[in-house]
Amino acid sequence: MKKKWLVTLLVLTMTSLLWGCGAKSSSSSKGETSVLDAGAGESATELSYWTFVELHGQHFEKMLEKWNKANPDRQIKLNVTVMPYDDMHNKLSIAVQTGVGAPDIADIELGKYPDFMKGTPQLEPLDDVVKPYKDTVVQSQLDLYSKDGTVYGLSTHVGASVAFYNTEILKEAGVDYKTIVTWDDFKKAGMQVYEKTGKYMGTADTSATWQESMMLAQQGADFTDEAGNPKVNSEQMIKGLSILKDLKDNNVIATIAGGQPDTEEAYGEFNSGNYATAFMPLWEMSRYTNYMADLSGKIAIAPIPVIEKGMPRSYGGGGTATVVTKTAKDVQLAKEFIAYAKLSLDANIEIWNTLGFDPINMDVWDMKDVTHNPENKFVKYFVNNPFDVLNDIKSEIKLIKSTPASPTINNILCTVTLNEIFEDGKDIKKALDDAQAQIEQELK
Repeated sequence: MKKKWLVTLLVLTMTSLLWGCGAKSSSSSKGETSVLDAGAGESATELSYWTFVELHGQHFEKMLEKWNKANPDRQIKLNVTVMPYDDMHNKLSIAVQTGVGAPDIADIELGKYPDFMKGTPQLEPLDDVVKPYKDTVVQSQLDLYSKDGTVYGLSTHVGASVAFYNTEILKEAGVDYKTIVTWDDFKKAGMQVYEKTGKYMGTADTSATWQESMMLAQQGADFTDEAGNPKVNSEQMIKGLSILKDLKDNNVIATIAGGQPDTEEAYGEFNSGNYATAFMPLWEMSRYTNYMADLSGKIAIAPIPVIEKGMPRSYGGGGTATVVTKTAKDVQLAKEFIAYAKLSLDANIEIWNTLGFDPINMDVWDMKDVTHNPENKFVKYFVNNPFDVLNDIKSEIKLIKSTPASPTINNILCTVTLNEIFEDGKDIKKALDDAQAQIEQELK
């Protein structure tokens, strides 16, 4: 049974600016570089690694220590550079196209990944280093970063999306999050929360499409058709946004500083208790533990509400691939190291322990000594255990595709359309028809 649903589990989605593992990154356009030697000797090979996520560097540091101990004759020193999201991807794109200045290893976020797959990818195929791990990791996560059957990137997490509820606010309003199954339930609870506390139940996101993705996934729909062409003015999109707009009109949800839960401005709003719910991929846990310390012991994790009972309660939210460039100093060493750091059982345990991500090696999901370790910072922080929820929804994590049209779709929705709907009160169908026309024009 496990194999059957693993084959169908494909996790992708869209959000603005940070499609997937968006996180705190360097404010400097040049980035901030640190050297990780992890006990390596003088003969160690120096490799460079670019990322836009500080926490990814922390994971690689831990895996580098393990690698160097296990491979005394193939030790590595890693020069880690953290840059802002757009800046890093733009510089990486130019570097791999020109063959000049590229790092040995890099992270590429899901929303940007199609750009690096155009034509002949200037990235190293990874099939040979993936082979030892194929029986233990989710095949769809390998397919996610493949082209024509060749794997070019290694995933970081499954990204199952969930609801994060502030139980302190809900308790004050007399609401039990466990009774929330549908959006009607959420609306009723939210109106009660606003009436009793003056707080908003959740956010009306304007700079990300997490919420639209979950509404589409529940209806078996997408932002694009089977051929990858945009269809943002579909009946399903109109229905999903109509539900969200109704929630906003009834003071259940409201726009938030930063435009979505995964921004520095929004962390402060949540930490202050101004919003009771965030709908985000599971990797948002690391944002809570790192940037919202005041909420420790108050946040419960639950499935996302659905339009109708029986609909899927989750979708795959975002993703980041780690790749090796064709100009890498030691291609094979770099390939073997990232496979070890991303696919091995040890790596996936560390990905959970360090990053709070749901591992793609799903053997970890059943390792209660790991997932329910009382000393784990995520287990300590949250009201309930994340893996109890993950194992409940694991067969319901649905697909939102990432296509070459996705960056354009995302840009229009998150810079124009969602603001028009939630901030300006523009008619939903009119806003989506205008977005469809603008997207089609830009794609020409």
